[in-house]
Amino acid sequence: MHSYLPLSFADDLEHNARWYGKLPAYIQDDRQITHAGLLARAKLLGSALYKAGARRQDRVGMLSMNSIEYGEVMAATQWSGFILSTVNFRLAAPEMDFIINDGAPRIMIFEAQYLSLMEELRPRLRSVRKYVCIGGQTEWAQSYDDFIATGDAEGPPLRAREEDIACLIYTSGTTGRPKGCIWGHRELRQLAQVDNWLSNMEQTERGLIVMPMFHIGGLIISLSLHFRGASVYLHRQFDPAEVLKAIERDRLTFLLLAPTMVQMVLDEPAVVTTDTSSVRMIMYSAAPMPLPVLKKAIEVFDCRFVNLYGQTEICMFCLSPTQHLPNGTEKERQRLTSVGNPYPNLRAKVVDDDDNECPPNVSGEIVAQSGAMFRGYWNNHVATIETLRNGWVHTGDVGKIDEDGFLFLVDRKKDMIISGGENIYSREVEEAVLRHPFVSECAVIGIPDPKWGESVCAVITLKNGQTVTEAEVIEHARTQIASYKKPKKVIVVEALPKLVTGKVNKIALREQYDVSA
Repeated sequence: MHSYLPLSFADDLEHNARWYGKLPAYIQDDRQITHAGLLARAKLLGSALYKAGARRQDRVGMLSMNSIEYGEVMAATQWSGFILSTVNFRLAAPEMDFIINDGAPRIMIFEAQYLSLMEELRPRLRSVRKYVCIGGQTEWAQSYDDFIATGDAEGPPLRAREEDIACLIYTSGTTGRPKGCIWGHRELRQLAQVDNWLSNMEQTERGLIVMPMFHIGGLIISLSLHFRGASVYLHRQFDPAEVLKAIERDRLTFLLLAPTMVQMVLDEPAVVTTDTSSVRMIMYSAAPMPLPVLKKAIEVFDCRFVNLYGQTEICMFCLSPTQHLPNGTEKERQRLTSVGNPYPNLRAKVVDDDDNECPPNVSGEIVAQSGAMFRGYWNNHVATIETLRNGWVHTGDVGKIDEDGFLFLVDRKKDMIISGGENIYSREVEEAVLRHPFVSECAVIGIPDPKWGESVCAVITLKNGQTVTEAEVIEHARTQIASYKKPKKVIVVEALPKLVTGKVNKIALREQYDVSA
């Protein structure tokens, strides 16, 4: 007798089909699939994968934008005990080559728009024995519809177990080559449950997922919504005008957006005429939201907000809806720039370079451990040992915890600028520059300086119709932070390069300005 039920996602798929079978699981444009239909397709596809040679814990590669088919492949691997090996569709061919060969899938499923790319990669993909094309076919790739038709309705002769690996989710590679984070059924299910509870998701939820499903955010919040039998509305790419149309048309109740996405929606002219009354919750992640943006968002949407902080390896802190008080006391307003308190069933602390815990309000590396975290890096023992020292995930993020237990992010350890022997955290400079009324976005990087080693460079975008000089931005920053921290150079651009998470791609910025990444 187990002291708890050792469940897998296969149990969740069957539960939803039993209790919410007629309700939509995924909606994409004018297509939809019910929870009962999702289970049926999962079994059929799982059987087809088995007949094509996949066995327990074999990898199934997936290269696709958000789609109902993505949801079906995810469900099939979850039901059958295969491992979903995700591929970022925004990568260049050599980067995809590395990720696919690292995951070593036996079967590769991809959308027709990537046919020529897969044709290029195919000679180098050593593990793949079968190619399946969604929305097309060729002599070497079977069509998705024909492939799934080879399966049996009862499913394959195997079923996922709690201890199985569910998926490999690759990091964005901001600090080097992407690493495949191993997520098991046990840990991923716990995370889906916790995110569901923290957001008070209901069965009646209609949640927008515009984050790519190969990313931890899009994947886990989809699963969190399904944990209560709710409906996931899939968008293939972010378009602020389309988001507003969908809110009004589909009466969306739940939005997952990065802070930069919220800003872009607020900047859309139609926001003032769109009926957004159905929205009850906006979840933002990747970073705290600038206070002016958050205040405007709360005013426009008149709904609750929740901020989740984590990374592909572990999700850790939450600023809850009840802690979003833009008109509260000074301390309550200050907390809006934090990422809140630790998740339930999680231990977290800030440590110095010797792994000693830092006192309150002293910056150090954020480390955490949880029953809902990754198991290690696929094919990378060295990085696993380095990141999971003493059982704690060493995040590489720098933060400080105040006397009330709120975590404030300071920077990435690798983002720190050392100028004239002084440590300058780029995030602190970014927040100072963002307080300028004409600045919309800001990313700070270090650039070579013959005298100081590095100097601070602010790359900014401006609000519509505004202009500002370099000297004005530098002077403004000087009034906000110590003079040695202020930018020495300011570059105005039309748009900042972004990762799929909505974070600024600082590797691309450093490369653009001839700085070693």
